[in-house]
Amino acid sequence: MNCIACGHADTHVIDSRMADGGASIRRRRECLGCHQRFTTYETADIRMPRIVKSSGARQNFNEDKLRVGMMRALEKRPVATRKIDEEIEQIKKMLQSSGEKEVPARRIGDFVMQALRRLDQVAYIRFASVYLSFDNVEAFRAAIEGLNQELPEANPSAPKVAQHAE
Repeated sequence: MNCIACGHADTHVIDSRMADGGASIRRRRECLGCHQRFTTYETADIRMPRIVKSSGARQNFNEDKLRVGMMRALEKRPVATRKIDEEIEQIKKMLQSSGEKEVPARRIGDFVMQALRRLDQVAYIRFASVYLSFDNVEAFRAAIEGLNQELPEANPSAPKVAQHAE
């Protein structure tokens, strides 16, 4: 690390401590040339993969866009912000741990579907109706029936989605 005052190439680390809850390391350094002291921070270089849209266009991962999409589906639903943040962090971890440099946007949509299914049935159906391009009532009915078959087994106290007799 070069000195910030004189540009000398040799510095000595005086002290190292965890910072930002363990996300980075704070280091106090001293220049061996001019004896100026300064602080540096070391963090892991964690890069999110680029997103490949269905059109083939590529764009950087945008957490805000992910959050807006989930919040739109969860609008006026009784889901704690903490739970939403946990699901978003989980999606980011899955993307980071994949080790891929590019990820299809469809995979992120699938991750959001899984997260919303865990958080709220109504939000799941809202998101699915757009994401899966429901174009008729039968598509809604099939999604609702799928929830009724899957969720009560995993959570017996979960309320059943109303079904109408024909």
